[in-house]
Amino acid sequence: MAHAATPQPEQEVEKLLKDYQTTQEQLRTLAIQLEQFQAQKLEMERAKEELGKASGKVYFSVGGVIVETTKEKALTDINDRHELTSARLQSINKQYTDVKARERQLNEELTRLYKQGQS
Repeated sequence: MAHAATPQPEQEVEKLLKDYQTTQEQLRTLAIQLEQFQAQKLEMERAKEELGKASGKVYFSVGGVIVETTKEKALTDINDRHELTSARLQSINKQYTDVKARERQLNEELTRLYKQGQS
């Protein structure tokens, strides 16, 4: 006779554990992205500050090459990049919040199932 199928609760726990682990990995990835974009935003804020103090020639790094540009063009480019970085940061923050809520939900469900199993 064939082995009985794994009871439904065990399958549910296995699926929840896998989902929980995946969610934790997503959180780690998003946290790294948040740090990177926060650092970029800070760097651009410093660049704007320095550019504000600049007089004379201004140089800008483009794809590993440093080129001379006007203060206005450099400021426009920094502002555009800052805006894009801020939007991306906002998007990643929302994703992080959503995934964190999912992690909490999975954790609560796993805890509930564990306590049920102990009864």
